[in-house]
Amino acid sequence: MIHGLLHGIRRCLLRVTQGFAARRRPGARRKRGGFMGRAGIDLFIEDGAYTTLSSAVVILVVLTLLFSSTAAIWSMSRAGDTQVAADSGALAGANVVSSYHTAATVVDASILSLGLAGFATIGTGLVAILIPGAEVVGSDIIDTGTQIIKTRNKFAKSAAKGLQKIETALPYLVATRAMQAVSAQDTDGVTYTGTALAVPRTSESDFVALGGSEISTDAIKDASEDLERAAEELQKASEETAKVKERAWLADCGGSDKGSVGSCSCMWERAKSLSDLSGAQNPHYSSSVTWEPQVALDRAKDYYHWRLTNEKPQGPSVEMKAESAARKAFYTYASAEVDRAYITENGDRVSSYIPLLPRNSDEVRATELYTDAVWPTSVNDDKTYLHYGTSCPNYKKGTPSGFASVADYDGQDKCSKCHFGVSSLGAVAAPSTSIENGFEYHFDKFKDALEDYVDCRNKELELERQTEDEADRAGNAFDTAIKELSGERPRIAPPGRNGVVAFAASGAVSSPDELNSSFNTAVELGDRGAISAAVLAPDDATAQNNVLSRFFSTLEERSGGVAGVLDGVMDVWGRLLVGYGDIQGAADELMGELIGGLGGGSGALGSIASWLGGTVSSSVAALGLEPCDLRLRKPVLTDSANVIKSPGSDIAGISKTQDTLRKIPLGVTDPKALCEALEYHVERTISGAVFTLAEIPLPGGGSIPLTVDVATLAGAFGGGS
Repeated sequence: MIHGLLHGIRRCLLRVTQGFAARRRPGARRKRGGFMGRAGIDLFIEDGAYTTLSSAVVILVVLTLLFSSTAAIWSMSRAGDTQVAADSGALAGANVVSSYHTAATVVDASILSLGLAGFATIGTGLVAILIPGAEVVGSDIIDTGTQIIKTRNKFAKSAAKGLQKIETALPYLVATRAMQAVSAQDTDGVTYTGTALAVPRTSESDFVALGGSEISTDAIKDASEDLERAAEELQKASEETAKVKERAWLADCGGSDKGSVGSCSCMWERAKSLSDLSGAQNPHYSSSVTWEPQVALDRAKDYYHWRLTNEKPQGPSVEMKAESAARKAFYTYASAEVDRAYITENGDRVSSYIPLLPRNSDEVRATELYTDAVWPTSVNDDKTYLHYGTSCPNYKKGTPSGFASVADYDGQDKCSKCHFGVSSLGAVAAPSTSIENGFEYHFDKFKDALEDYVDCRNKELELERQTEDEADRAGNAFDTAIKELSGERPRIAPPGRNGVVAFAASGAVSSPDELNSSFNTAVELGDRGAISAAVLAPDDATAQNNVLSRFFSTLEERSGGVAGVLDGVMDVWGRLLVGYGDIQGAADELMGELIGGLGGGSGALGSIASWLGGTVSSSVAALGLEPCDLRLRKPVLTDSANVIKSPGSDIAGISKTQDTLRKIPLGVTDPKALCEALEYHVERTISGAVFTLAEIPLPGGGSIPLTVDVATLAGAFGGGS
């Protein structure tokens, strides 16, 4: 630079000399005057032109000004370089705090999302226990979630210790990085010494929420084992109930509704063949899953009502009229009995009453058909006989003798015409209950199956209540454990959170020989110093520009693709981790997808599974986690007074900064010694080339270390595999 300046001066002088020479006209005569004239103006001007003397004076003045200005520029440049060195130190020191803030945020994101991933997995496993087909892997899913929580506990504990340790050394790291940045400004034989002081030097971070008491899943594990046993017993009971229900369904309408009449044997087919019931009165169900026992009972009621209403003799003979009378009596009794039948389930217990319709004479004797005095009698030849009705020829011949029951004449002689008696009533249902073509045959099978169904269903309901209790206990254990995640997030307030103040100084220096000449004296600059300050300013976060994206992009560069591994290995955890900015929304969405992905169960277990799924999802939603601040903190220069006067600052006041500058020992290369010279005590230093802040465990195996490169502090914080 000096050589170029001198070359420019020579060219300027040459132009000036040539210009003055051209202005002097050849042969011009000088005016003569007195001594005063020649000694005055004439020495510098003649005939409107400048004299040689005037030109020489101008040249001397120009040279003096040029060399003086050059020396001044050089002096100001050296002073400005000192300020540049201080600015570099301030930005470098603040960048260490920024990098730490990024690392601490990544650690918090990893721990919180890892805990949520564990609970999401456990909650899914609890629900899976109750889903037929998925129950075989439910316990394995819970074991996986439990292992994730244990990993989270271990990681949180070590990370909290690592963060606390690095925070105590942060003032030292800030000073070291700033000292390196200041020293890097050395140029043209000028050496700079300086460092940066973190303001304040003490931490107010709170890592209790980060590495506090471990989250225990023992209660969840115990409850899940009891739930699994209860669910297994309930599943067996439900399967047994389903089998018995299918038997009852087969008796009622187990045939295909597309076949012709007679293609199947069941109550539906017999009613369709023997009556004129409508489709609504005689419905068909193709599966026992959609069918309920009440369908068969309603069918029987409508069938017997129809048979009673439409009963008539099948011919004019006395025998046919007597058979019709017996059938009408049977249908009257059956209709009344079936109308009193019921099947009820109040949620706690099933009860039913299905009458036993008589299938022979002996069973008739046990019913009101045997004892009701509704049959006419007459006296013929001094002997009383029982008749089917007053239209019996023998009744008409004899003397009416009132009404009696078949029991009154059981074992006595029968009317020679109608032969009516207890056997007549027993013969009505006997054929239809002993062969498949009879409605009563299938109704009797339905009755037997229904009695077994009631027993099985009541056992199932009892086990259902037990399973509900176990599910409730498991849900409560889950809710209690996951609340450990709902506490306040760790407060990240490290040393230097209000900024850093940098000091830079350089020793005495003389101007180079190229600037020294007879036109000026050599410039001697004494010790110089400068102060600067930097603070962290948040940068608007975007999907590509935030704490996590910056961390993982750096991680991929350092590890050769570990970030790509995260996409395939972490799954649940990975989704929560990248959704850390809105962690609550990410957790709610993920729980809905995981539980929904299990598929819906059916029956009692399906109902309990649905309830438990809602319970664990509600527990996650109730955490109420606030959106996390993922904005990057970038160092920016600021007025040093803003930092020096900030809360917690223990740097000397602004009026004493000059005294502080003078305390910098030039040439010192030990950051700690340099800080002590500035009356700034550094608590801890970190030895060794690399310090591991924490290791982020991968559920699929391996880990990602968060390290500090103490040797060079290049980039301060980073990740590696």
